[in-house]
Amino acid sequence: MDLYLQTLVFTVEITVPIFVIVFLGAFLRRIGFINENFIEVSSKLVFNVTLPALLFISIIKLDLSLVLDPLQLLYALSGTLILFLLLWWGSGLVVSQGKQRGVFVQGSFRSNLGITGLALSANMYGEPGLAMASLLMAALTPLYNVLSVFALMAANRQGERINWRGIALGIAKNPLILSIGLAVLLAHFHVELPEVLLKTGSYFSAMTLPLALLGIGGTLSLKTLGKASVLSLWSSLLKLVALPFVLTLGALLLGFRGESLGIMFLMFASPTAAVSFVMSRAMGGDSELAASIILITTLGSLVSISAGIFILRLLQLA
Repeated sequence: MDLYLQTLVFTVEITVPIFVIVFLGAFLRRIGFINENFIEVSSKLVFNVTLPALLFISIIKLDLSLVLDPLQLLYALSGTLILFLLLWWGSGLVVSQGKQRGVFVQGSFRSNLGITGLALSANMYGEPGLAMASLLMAALTPLYNVLSVFALMAANRQGERINWRGIALGIAKNPLILSIGLAVLLAHFHVELPEVLLKTGSYFSAMTLPLALLGIGGTLSLKTLGKASVLSLWSSLLKLVALPFVLTLGALLLGFRGESLGIMFLMFASPTAAVSFVMSRAMGGDSELAASIILITTLGSLVSISAGIFILRLLQLA
């Protein structure tokens, strides 16, 4: 009984603070304390300044040999690609409208790595966990972007050519990718930065997760939940239950344990990324379906991630 209680307390300490801030953001938006302009400006600030600073500081401080796991990165990339192909094939059997198919597939596999995944990893494993999760995010983000564009373009079948050069340029200019790449390079050559620069970066880093989580909460809408369809529910179940289970089980069978296994679970089990709504709307997909998937997975992940952490800790696997 003591083991169950200790595991339950640990799980609550990891997940509840994250979602308290998310729901606080929803409450502040409802009473008018924050508005759409705040969410837009804070999102740009997080994406372009504070989150890159957080990733840079988390990596530059650590010995990369302790957190860089090439096998973990290879498994995450190959597992994501294989499941995407299965999702794409399966979606053609159940989704009749092209504008919904790409959104359904994207919502089922694309995790919110940069905010929820990093926050949970930092809460559970501290700075080493944050650094490992950052490297995992750096590997998966370009793949997510390519697969999402393919799904949305191919599903709509509008005869447009996919601008792969534009996608590659966008990835290369991504502030998150740039900050991680620079940090890895400097850490590899053991370059020591001035303390004043690290201190300034740490101030920006401290702003990131609370600001980003408030923004996520501010975008939640019960009206969107009321429009949820059977497709959004199925996509959400795939995102929160099926894919994390399959990918975590596969990692377990391949011998991953401890921090490596736990971080992969947290990253794969994170709710659907908010950027999927922006991409769906911009590329002619069903944006209402995208919005409902984001909302359902954000709310549902409180239960699914908590359950997953509880089971992994109870079995002493992560």
